[in-house]
Amino acid sequence: MLRGDAPVLVIGLGRFGAACAGELDRLDREVLAIDGNLELVQKWSDRVTHTVQADAKNIDALRQIGAQDFQVAVVAVGSSIEASVLITANLVDLKVPQIWAKAVSQSHGKILARVGANHVIYPEREAGERVAHLVSGRMLDFIRFDDDFVLAKMYPPKFIRGVGLNESGVRSKYKVTVVGVKSPGKPFRYAEANTIVTNHDLIIVSGTNSDIERFAALDR
Repeated sequence: MLRGDAPVLVIGLGRFGAACAGELDRLDREVLAIDGNLELVQKWSDRVTHTVQADAKNIDALRQIGAQDFQVAVVAVGSSIEASVLITANLVDLKVPQIWAKAVSQSHGKILARVGANHVIYPEREAGERVAHLVSGRMLDFIRFDDDFVLAKMYPPKFIRGVGLNESGVRSKYKVTVVGVKSPGKPFRYAEANTIVTNHDLIIVSGTNSDIERFAALDR
Protein backbone atom coordinates (compact mmCIF):
# COMPACT_ATOMS: atom_id res chain seq x y z
CA MET A 1 0.00 0.00 0.00
CA LEU A 2 1.30 3.45 -0.97
CA ARG A 3 2.17 5.66 2.00
CA GLY A 4 0.74 9.15 2.05
CA ASP A 5 4.12 10.58 3.01
CA ALA A 6 6.19 8.54 0.52
CA PRO A 7 9.21 10.39 -0.95
CA VAL A 8 8.64 11.74 -4.47
CA LEU A 9 11.02 11.73 -7.42
CA VAL A 10 10.44 14.73 -9.71
CA ILE A 11 12.09 14.58 -13.13
CA GLY A 12 12.36 17.88 -14.97
CA LEU A 13 12.77 21.32 -13.44
CA GLY A 14 10.92 23.46 -15.93
CA ARG A 15 8.05 25.62 -14.69
CA PHE A 16 5.70 22.70 -14.05
CA GLY A 17 8.28 20.41 -12.44
CA ALA A 18 9.80 23.15 -10.31
CA ALA A 19 6.36 24.25 -9.07
CA CYS A 20 5.47 20.65 -8.24
CA ALA A 21 8.77 19.96 -6.44
CA GLY A 22 8.63 23.27 -4.56
CA GLU A 23 5.07 22.71 -3.34
CA LEU A 24 5.81 19.13 -2.27
CA ASP A 25 8.81 20.41 -0.34
CA ARG A 26 6.63 23.07 1.28
CA LEU A 27 4.23 20.30 2.32
CA ASP A 28 7.16 18.55 4.06
CA ARG A 29 7.28 15.70 1.57
CA GLU A 30 10.75 14.36 0.90
CA VAL A 31 11.61 15.25 -2.71
CA LEU A 32 14.46 14.42 -5.04
CA ALA A 33 14.30 16.68 -8.11
CA ILE A 34 16.53 15.93 -11.07
CA ASP A 35 17.25 17.60 -14.38
CA GLY A 36 19.91 17.27 -17.04
CA ASN A 37 20.42 21.03 -17.02
CA LEU A 38 22.93 22.01 -14.31
CA GLU A 39 21.74 25.63 -14.40
CA LEU A 40 18.20 24.60 -13.43
CA VAL A 41 19.48 22.23 -10.76
CA GLN A 42 21.53 25.03 -9.19
CA LYS A 43 18.64 27.51 -9.50
CA TRP A 44 16.30 25.27 -7.49
CA SER A 45 18.83 23.83 -5.05
CA ASP A 46 17.98 26.40 -2.36
CA ARG A 47 14.19 25.87 -2.71
CA VAL A 48 14.02 22.07 -2.93
CA THR A 49 15.82 19.92 -0.36
CA HIS A 50 17.45 17.49 -2.80
CA THR A 51 18.37 18.38 -6.39
CA VAL A 52 20.67 16.37 -8.65
CA GLN A 53 21.93 16.71 -12.22
CA ALA A 54 21.22 13.48 -14.08
CA ASP A 55 20.08 12.27 -17.48
CA ALA A 56 16.82 10.44 -16.74
CA LYS A 57 16.77 9.05 -20.29
CA ASN A 58 19.59 6.80 -19.14
CA ILE A 59 18.24 4.01 -16.94
CA ASP A 60 21.66 3.46 -15.35
CA ALA A 61 21.74 7.11 -14.27
CA LEU A 62 18.33 6.62 -12.65
CA ARG A 63 19.60 3.52 -10.86
CA GLN A 64 22.61 5.44 -9.54
CA ILE A 65 20.38 8.06 -7.88
CA GLY A 66 18.15 5.34 -6.42
CA ALA A 67 15.02 5.92 -8.55
CA GLN A 68 14.01 2.28 -8.02
CA ASP A 69 13.55 2.99 -4.30
CA PHE A 70 10.84 5.62 -4.85
CA GLN A 71 7.14 4.78 -4.66
CA VAL A 72 6.06 7.91 -6.53
CA ALA A 73 7.59 9.69 -9.51
CA VAL A 74 6.51 12.74 -11.52
CA VAL A 75 7.74 13.01 -15.11
CA ALA A 76 7.52 16.75 -15.64
CA VAL A 77 9.38 16.76 -18.98
CA GLY A 78 7.09 18.05 -21.72
CA SER A 79 9.20 19.83 -24.33
CA SER A 80 10.46 16.54 -25.76
CA ILE A 81 7.83 13.85 -26.24
CA GLU A 82 10.50 11.27 -26.98
CA ALA A 83 12.34 12.07 -23.75
CA SER A 84 9.20 11.94 -21.58
CA VAL A 85 8.16 8.57 -23.04
CA LEU A 86 11.65 7.11 -22.60
CA ILE A 87 11.88 8.37 -19.00
CA THR A 88 8.44 6.95 -18.21
CA ALA A 89 9.46 3.60 -19.71
CA ASN A 90 12.63 3.63 -17.60
CA LEU A 91 10.59 4.19 -14.43
CA VAL A 92 8.27 1.34 -15.39
CA ASP A 93 11.30 -0.92 -15.89
CA LEU A 94 12.55 0.14 -12.45
CA LYS A 95 9.14 -0.87 -11.05
CA VAL A 96 8.21 2.52 -9.58
CA PRO A 97 4.60 1.88 -8.40
CA GLN A 98 3.06 5.30 -9.08
CA ILE A 99 4.10 7.33 -12.13
CA TRP A 100 2.55 10.72 -12.89
CA ALA A 101 3.50 12.04 -16.33
CA LYS A 102 2.92 15.40 -18.00
CA ALA A 103 1.50 15.31 -21.54
CA VAL A 104 1.38 18.13 -24.08
CA SER A 105 -1.26 16.54 -26.31
CA GLN A 106 -3.89 13.79 -26.35
CA SER A 107 -1.72 11.52 -28.49
CA HIS A 108 1.26 12.10 -26.19
CA GLY A 109 -0.92 11.18 -23.23
CA LYS A 110 -2.10 7.96 -24.91
CA ILE A 111 1.50 6.88 -25.49
CA LEU A 112 2.43 7.63 -21.88
CA ALA A 113 -0.53 5.58 -20.63
CA ARG A 114 0.38 2.66 -22.89
CA VAL A 115 3.98 2.77 -21.76
CA GLY A 116 2.80 2.48 -18.16
CA ALA A 117 2.10 5.91 -16.63
CA ASN A 118 -0.57 5.52 -13.93
CA HIS A 119 -1.69 9.15 -14.17
CA VAL A 120 -1.40 11.43 -17.21
CA ILE A 121 -1.56 15.18 -16.55
CA TYR A 122 -2.51 17.86 -19.10
CA PRO A 123 -1.58 21.07 -17.24
CA GLU A 124 -1.92 23.46 -20.19
CA ARG A 125 -5.29 22.06 -21.29
CA GLU A 126 -6.66 21.97 -17.75
CA ALA A 127 -5.47 25.52 -17.06
CA GLY A 128 -7.06 26.70 -20.32
CA GLU A 129 -10.41 25.08 -19.49
CA ARG A 130 -10.35 26.55 -16.00
CA VAL A 131 -9.59 30.07 -17.26
CA ALA A 132 -12.38 29.82 -19.84
CA HIS A 133 -14.89 29.20 -17.06
CA LEU A 134 -13.47 31.98 -14.90
CA VAL A 135 -13.38 34.69 -17.57
CA SER A 136 -17.10 34.13 -18.17
CA GLY A 137 -17.51 36.02 -14.88
CA ARG A 138 -19.86 33.47 -13.37
CA MET A 139 -17.39 31.49 -11.29
CA LEU A 140 -14.53 32.47 -9.00
CA ASP A 141 -12.83 29.09 -9.14
CA PHE A 142 -13.42 25.86 -11.04
CA ILE A 143 -12.04 22.31 -10.87
CA ARG A 144 -13.20 19.51 -13.18
CA PHE A 145 -12.38 15.86 -12.52
CA ASP A 146 -12.05 13.02 -15.04
CA ASP A 147 -15.61 11.75 -14.65
CA ASP A 148 -17.12 15.20 -15.44
CA PHE A 149 -17.57 15.93 -11.73
CA VAL A 150 -17.04 19.63 -11.02
CA LEU A 151 -16.34 21.73 -7.93
CA ALA A 152 -16.90 25.46 -8.33
CA LYS A 153 -16.75 28.56 -6.15
CA MET A 154 -19.27 31.30 -6.92
CA TYR A 155 -21.64 33.92 -5.54
CA PRO A 156 -25.02 32.40 -4.61
CA PRO A 157 -27.97 33.02 -6.94
CA LYS A 158 -30.70 35.19 -5.43
CA PHE A 159 -33.29 32.43 -4.96
CA ILE A 160 -31.19 30.55 -2.37
CA ARG A 161 -30.34 33.59 -0.23
CA GLY A 162 -32.05 34.04 3.11
CA VAL A 163 -33.63 30.57 3.25
CA GLY A 164 -32.38 27.15 4.32
CA LEU A 165 -30.82 25.07 1.56
CA ASN A 166 -33.47 22.39 2.05
CA GLU A 167 -36.18 25.01 1.38
CA SER A 168 -34.52 26.43 -1.72
CA GLY A 169 -34.54 23.03 -3.46
CA VAL A 170 -31.14 23.51 -5.05
CA ARG A 171 -30.45 19.82 -5.47
CA SER A 172 -33.92 18.81 -6.71
CA LYS A 173 -34.27 21.74 -9.12
CA TYR A 174 -30.73 22.03 -10.48
CA LYS A 175 -29.03 18.71 -9.55
CA VAL A 176 -26.13 20.47 -7.81
CA THR A 177 -25.07 20.26 -4.19
CA VAL A 178 -23.92 23.18 -2.06
CA VAL A 179 -20.90 21.66 -0.33
CA GLY A 180 -19.77 24.63 1.74
CA VAL A 181 -20.21 28.31 2.53
CA LYS A 182 -17.62 31.03 3.11
CA SER A 183 -18.76 34.13 4.96
CA PRO A 184 -16.58 37.29 5.07
CA GLY A 185 -14.04 37.12 7.91
CA LYS A 186 -15.10 33.61 8.89
CA PRO A 187 -13.60 30.18 8.14
CA PHE A 188 -15.07 27.89 5.50
CA ARG A 189 -17.92 25.73 6.85
CA TYR A 190 -19.62 22.67 5.43
CA ALA A 191 -23.19 23.23 4.31
CA GLU A 192 -26.09 21.43 5.98
CA ALA A 193 -29.78 21.16 5.11
CA ASN A 194 -30.69 24.14 7.33
CA THR A 195 -27.72 26.34 6.34
CA ILE A 196 -28.84 29.83 5.32
CA VAL A 197 -26.78 31.65 2.68
CA THR A 198 -26.59 35.45 2.84
CA ASN A 199 -25.91 38.15 0.24
CA HIS A 200 -22.28 38.38 1.34
CA ASP A 201 -21.41 34.68 1.21
CA LEU A 202 -19.54 32.61 -1.34
CA ILE A 203 -20.60 29.03 -1.95
CA ILE A 204 -18.80 25.88 -3.08
CA VAL A 205 -21.00 23.68 -5.28
CA SER A 206 -20.54 20.26 -6.86
CA GLY A 207 -22.20 18.54 -9.80
CA THR A 208 -21.72 17.71 -13.46
CA ASN A 209 -20.18 20.30 -15.76
CA SER A 210 -23.47 21.03 -17.55
CA ASP A 211 -25.48 21.30 -14.32
CA ILE A 212 -22.89 23.62 -12.75
CA GLU A 213 -22.88 25.82 -15.86
CA ARG A 214 -26.69 26.04 -15.79
CA PHE A 215 -26.69 26.86 -12.07
CA ALA A 216 -23.94 29.49 -12.50
CA ALA A 217 -26.00 31.25 -15.18
CA LEU A 218 -28.86 31.98 -12.75
CA ASP A 219 -29.62 35.57 -11.70
CA ARG A 220 -27.29 36.92 -9.03
